[in-house]
Amino acid sequence: MRSHRRRLVLVPALLCALAVLAVLPAAAGDGKGTAGRNSSGTGGDSVLSAQVVRLYADAAKATQRYEAGRQKAEVQRAKAQRIESLLDRERREISALHEDLGRIASAQYRSGGGMPLTAQIILAKNPDELMRGQHVFSQTNMVVSNAIEKNRRAESRLAKDESRAAAAWQKLEKRNAELADLKKGIEQKLEEARWQLQGKADASVAAGSCSGAVRLDQPKRDFRSEWVAPVETYELSAAFGNGGVRWAHLHTGQDFAVPIGTPVRAVGDGRVVRVSCGGAFGMEIVLRHADGYFTQYAHLAAVTVDQGERVDAGQWIGQSGTTGNSTGPHLHFEVRVTAELGSAVDPVPWLTARGVGLG
Repeated sequence: MRSHRRRLVLVPALLCALAVLAVLPAAAGDGKGTAGRNSSGTGGDSVLSAQVVRLYADAAKATQRYEAGRQKAEVQRAKAQRIESLLDRERREISALHEDLGRIASAQYRSGGGMPLTAQIILAKNPDELMRGQHVFSQTNMVVSNAIEKNRRAESRLAKDESRAAAAWQKLEKRNAELADLKKGIEQKLEEARWQLQGKADASVAAGSCSGAVRLDQPKRDFRSEWVAPVETYELSAAFGNGGVRWAHLHTGQDFAVPIGTPVRAVGDGRVVRVSCGGAFGMEIVLRHADGYFTQYAHLAAVTVDQGERVDAGQWIGQSGTTGNSTGPHLHFEVRVTAELGSAVDPVPWLTARGVGLG
């Protein structure tokens, strides 16, 4: 009886153990640095990575619009300077007209041009003198009237031109201020999302377990070459063979200084042979190419491919970060003869030989 009860207790325990084993990963790794990697990324990771990419695109568009507005402002500034020159000329013309009116008034006073016509008739000695006086009087009145009208038109035109110039400039300054605020707001959101992405990556590296690939909408690739640079926009920093306290030996790759979350591209067609977390390189990817060379992409904040997956030249395989032994956001890029550390060659001439110049 006692043995029968023991069997009844053992059966549920065995079933529970089998259930636990069933949900464990099929393999903890392949012995090549893939320790504890999940088969797919979490929804939160995918959303955050996609948000960073979207904000990058939004920031790029906002920057383009801001730069276009700034260039338009330069054009408007040059136009405003030309208008100001014209306005200065109009002001000088008005000043000259005022001087002309003053001279005419003085001449009238000295010559009696302002004498009433009746007085001129009475004082005239003969008809010829009377006609000459009438002619002078008419000419003087016409000159004065024309001068006054010309002055009035000039002052009216000046006021309108000044008003239009001021309105155009104020409108442009307002638009540029709006674009600057929009650009700043997007950049602030992008910076926050970058460090959230980096925080998740640091947690994964600390645990030695990478999240699975986050899937991003890939842009259309239209490359004329079979090889591309690993990032689109960058500044070159530490070069191959550099020495320093950061490395136990000489630097084994080429660093590309880029912000966190920058899309990282496969430099050529190949297959993913390693995706790993932990160690000096932090989150890293290694590809094998058809010519037998391997390329490594290290210090990432996210990966967008799985081990064993085939990739095309220019395809996004991850996002840059600053995981592992890193002093700031950058991509560490290596070219290797084997998949392992210690077989690196200088990546700059390697890429140059394949038509990819790094500037």
